[in-house]
Amino acid sequence: MASRGGIPLSRQEANEQYAKALKAGQKHYRDCVIRGRYPYPQVLDEILDDSMAAGRVDMGLISIPTEGIVGTKAAGRTSAFAANFMPLLAANTEFAAKWVELCMAHLGEGIRDPIRCYEYMGRFYVQEGNKRVSVLKSYGAPAIDAFVTRVIPAYSQDQAVQVYYEFLNSFPLTGLYQVRFSQLGGFAKLQAALGFEPDHVWTKEERQRFLSGYTYFQAAFRKLGGEGLPLTTADALLVWLRVYTFEELKTQTAQELTKNLSAIWADVKVLAHPAPITVSTSPQEEPDKGLLNRLLDAVRPNHIHVAFINERNPVDSTWTSAHDLGRQYLEQALAGRVTVRTYNMVQPGENAETVMEQAIAEGAQVLFATTPPLIAACRKIAVRHPGVRILNCSVSMPYTGVRTYYSRIYEGKFITGAIAGAMAKDDQVGYVASYPIFGVPAGINAFALGARLANPRVKIYLHWSCTPGNALDLFTRQGISIISNRDIPTPDLPQQDWGVYQVGPGGAIQPLASPYWHWGRFYEKMIRSILNGGWDALNAEHSEQAVNYWWGMSSGVVDVRIDPSLPDGVQHLAEILKRGIVDGSIDPFHRLISSQDGALRNDGNQWYSPEEILHMDWLCDCVEGSIPTFDQLLPMSQAMVRLQGVYRDRIPPEKEGTLL
Repeated sequence: MASRGGIPLSRQEANEQYAKALKAGQKHYRDCVIRGRYPYPQVLDEILDDSMAAGRVDMGLISIPTEGIVGTKAAGRTSAFAANFMPLLAANTEFAAKWVELCMAHLGEGIRDPIRCYEYMGRFYVQEGNKRVSVLKSYGAPAIDAFVTRVIPAYSQDQAVQVYYEFLNSFPLTGLYQVRFSQLGGFAKLQAALGFEPDHVWTKEERQRFLSGYTYFQAAFRKLGGEGLPLTTADALLVWLRVYTFEELKTQTAQELTKNLSAIWADVKVLAHPAPITVSTSPQEEPDKGLLNRLLDAVRPNHIHVAFINERNPVDSTWTSAHDLGRQYLEQALAGRVTVRTYNMVQPGENAETVMEQAIAEGAQVLFATTPPLIAACRKIAVRHPGVRILNCSVSMPYTGVRTYYSRIYEGKFITGAIAGAMAKDDQVGYVASYPIFGVPAGINAFALGARLANPRVKIYLHWSCTPGNALDLFTRQGISIISNRDIPTPDLPQQDWGVYQVGPGGAIQPLASPYWHWGRFYEKMIRSILNGGWDALNAEHSEQAVNYWWGMSSGVVDVRIDPSLPDGVQHLAEILKRGIVDGSIDPFHRLISSQDGALRNDGNQWYSPEEILHMDWLCDCVEGSIPTFDQLLPMSQAMVRLQGVYRDRIPPEKEGTLL
């Protein structure tokens, strides 16, 4: 055997390795003490008592990730190791001598004897083989063979326990301990993103190919500081797979991967934020004109190029027509300060990215994508062009690179509900809802509360246009003559059967009132905000959150058209409610509210936050009907609900992407 000064080279190298490991252990110990953390490996017997366990399962011999080994089963000699399993005892101790012998074995034939450990909540606690773990961790070994006993936690509503139970269901499919999520639904999303069916069992080859790319991605995740976030590598990978493919991950250089992950890093960090989305409920005030802002004003552009991206033509779609009227309003309001181009018939998943790239190549500095399905293309374009301001007409999207916008149409619904209640002589009102998406249950409830304000005996009969059946026929058979249908998209359209109307003898329709959108007001104020620095000010204030604009009647983006044929008293009531909502003295939800299940939702003293209103998934007790399940929706409606549904996180994801 080769030697140096009479000492075998393997022993010399093992001694040097111990010195390095000892230095790493002492440093980690000091860092833990400074930060107030426990400096030794955790002890399972001190963490777990019998009441916390639902049972134990012998997993047999499996390969486990060394990074998942965090402690020991019993206290024993835990003080010999720092929390990272690096040694703490001096080189002249018996402990160090045994460590060096194991290290020599590793350098020779390798450490072959499996360790024995317990697994609890995805982490491993060593029963036999602490020094083997220490040696292998010192060399950065990714995995170690172990006889594992799994301790199953007692089921509870704690999110960590529920996430772990999802892992228990996924482990037989993947066979991987490395794939762990911090949030519910992660594994189902991963299966879909990789192109697998929900119950697909990974082959050995698929497991190896995934681990190869996963380990590569993990290095970039850690390089950017991922270990300092309360997230897992798998959480971050899901964010990556919303923009890129797994195949792209495997073909990029380490530098390219780090660069591209950096481009979406803000979206990764948003996952760790307790409030990932900030809801802007009114236009930003013009920033304070201090010295800095006056200097910035000198370099800010006084002219801006804007592109509108529409799925359909204005002549074929009332929704697109409403936004196109907003575009015309913008051009008139900011004549000489904006140049606007419009791109119609832009299809998500087909030409959307290409058209957006074209718009930017033609000078667009701001993109307004006017429908929710365009969000995926918006996200990809935002990564490639971080200097372009991109907005998508949708709500509750946690993406920092794309701001979303919508309106608090429920404020208008409250007023039209009061009108409907006052006009319903038989105490019955029919209501046609669109989709069970964010904000729609709030609109139904606001309408119902407005109706009850004017008529305490009223009942609201609910039907969804996204489910089978003709609502108007159903209402006719029930003898309901006051009906709330779709909101009129623009104030210039004849109302006909939009909004709230009354069905007279022979089916004659008498319009009563309708909320409507004035998108031009939004577009004008948003472009002014960009020009005067309001956009940048909001960005600085909420740099780690996604921004969703949700403006209401006080901004002028929502209004109500009231038919002059209404009785004077009803018109007067509507005007009082309108003024109160605009000046803030009336809040539709600041009142006594009970839901259909009898629960008291508001005792009359609670002020709902914008997030609580936006995410309502319950209905008031005077509403007859329910929120349809995903399976009850017409197929053409399911895509929208996947994007914006109040229960979107519970919908099984669709298979997409390329197989491993």
